[in-house]
Amino acid sequence: MLKYLKSIFIALAIISSANAAQTLSQNEITEIQNLELFKKAQVQVKQAYDAGSVYLLNVNIRGKGDKIFLTKDKKYLIAGDVISTETGQPLEVPADLKSTLGKEAFTFGTGTDEYVLFTDPECPYCKNFEKHFSKIEDKVKIRVFYFPLDMHSNARELSLYIMSQKNYDDKVKAMLETTKDTPAFINRKYAKGELEELNKQLDSQLQIASDLGIRGTPSVFDKEGNKVNWVAMLQKYGVTVQ
Repeated sequence: MLKYLKSIFIALAIISSANAAQTLSQNEITEIQNLELFKKAQVQVKQAYDAGSVYLLNVNIRGKGDKIFLTKDKKYLIAGDVISTETGQPLEVPADLKSTLGKEAFTFGTGTDEYVLFTDPECPYCKNFEKHFSKIEDKVKIRVFYFPLDMHSNARELSLYIMSQKNYDDKVKAMLETTKDTPAFINRKYAKGELEELNKQLDSQLQIASDLGIRGTPSVFDKEGNKVNWVAMLQKYGVTVQ
């Protein structure tokens, strides 16, 4: 849909600092929302930021979350990543995390630094990240959401099993240690009506992930909604990833 909107010469003019982005007023957002293309393509602007040379837009396109960039003259959209020439990092729109409040499977850690994590029990990168959790448990507070990917055949059932655990220690143990071959998982049983409720909770978490435009795991955000590289996050706490 947006192929013809990409413009390389515009991308070269993008500013390099996402930290300077300022939130647009509601009137400015409404003006963007009323652009003819946005109406025709059913693009809903959820958040908008002025990043100097472009607007950063957090949008919903026909029910799916995404990010796009709009030039200041409102003549061109840029789809895909815009990379900073100074840092090499993508220019990101902070995610609106209000929809995640109280919807997490559980909260890991007792620290003060707050994060939101979307994870998959069969994702190897997630497991590599989570195997270091014991080293940061007293430093972080991570609200955990499950986002089982279709490519992982046991991920949904594993997610439901982990979510079914009754206390913090059991949830953490299940998250860190359970695989498809774990006897407790193989022999799992649910109380009457429990599985139905767990599926509703998981579907709610999947919808939140979709609304945020999440495509893969692990996806980590700080409390301000900024995307966080999980390797860099661990390094912040002195943990080296091999």
